Amino acid sequence: MLRFLTAGESHGPTLVAILEGMPSGVPIALDRLQREMRRRQLGYGRGPRMQLETDTVELLSGIRRGATLGSPIALLIKNKDASIDRLPVVTQPRPGHADLTGAIKYDHRDIRNVLERASARETAARVAVGALCKQLLSPLGVELASHVTALGDIRAKTGAVTIARVRKADANPLRCLDPAATKQMMRRIDAAVKAGDTLGGVFEVLAEGVPPGLGSYVHYDRRLDAILGHAILSIHAVKAVEVGDGVLGASLPGSKVQDEIFYSKAKGFTRSQNRSGGFEGGMTTGEPIIVRGFLKPLSTLRKPLRSVEINSKRPVVATVERSDVTTVPAAGVIGEAMIAFELARAILQKFGGDSLREVTRNHASYIKQAKAF
Repeated sequence: MLRFLTAGESHGPTLVAILEGMPSGVPIALDRLQREMRRRQLGYGRGPRMQLETDTVELLSGIRRGATLGSPIALLIKNKDASIDRLPVVTQPRPGHADLTGAIKYDHRDIRNVLERASARETAARVAVGALCKQLLSPLGVELASHVTALGDIRAKTGAVTIARVRKADANPLRCLDPAATKQMMRRIDAAVKAGDTLGGVFEVLAEGVPPGLGSYVHYDRRLDAILGHAILSIHAVKAVEVGDGVLGASLPGSKVQDEIFYSKAKGFTRSQNRSGGFEGGMTTGEPIIVRGFLKPLSTLRKPLRSVEINSKRPVVATVERSDVTTVPAAGVIGEAMIAFELARAILQKFGGDSLREVTRNHASYIKQAKAF
């Protein structure tokens, strides 16, 4: 089974990830991996650390001569800002963070022991893992992209989205497909900077080329849309997830929501629309997967909120740590990584195989069977 673990603290010497279960023979292009790492660092409203860190990934095991071996893959990302032992003790928890609850849970009197691991810096390791998973998915025809659909109360007008169109969003400072909305978003970020405040928003991840029948309806924990929801909610600051037109659909009659089914010899089974976001009964339909993550405003404010000092219990203002104004553009890249991992895992569960050649053969046989159904 495909699985991964990460380790490391925000200001520790390194971040580490181990990816286990990747089949052998998957071509790995280091430039593609590094490109994903750079994408995570982009976006208007990011903090100064994005200019400091280069997030260069070192592949320590599991890959030889540009291809996976089938053994565990170890990845290392060195932190340039590795100052954890010199940083001051923290006793003033920040509202909205893991600070206070984490300190209570693990019995820490220095909240830095919590915030260093709870930091979103950990997602750099996830993006590295996701970049490898994308290189497994690509030979099977599965491609992913993401873009920002909202920042604060500003909503982008995106129209119909495709992978080719969404990928153009990377050229935009907020990874948004609506130039007019982008200008409004940038002004809103500038105002938040002056106010010492932060902004949340919404990103959308699109996956095309996903075969029908991944996931299952037979048990709750095998429903793939639920699994993707779990993966997106695991991203720092994400507080809600939407699959397809889930929110809009709740306000419409059923006749407007269900994706009607058609058939032709040339195309096989097709749908009238894709309000389901590529899922029915917890299984992929073969239509593009559409998943959105909703981020709350970041919890670290330059004008800190009220808190309580954990030892004296006296009222204080929260500790101020270096942070971003918004991370919605980067969160979309992290969302891609998490969905890439879960789709890769679902594909390996469905098609099996210890080598890419075996997985590809099983995948091709199933696609042929599905088209002839």
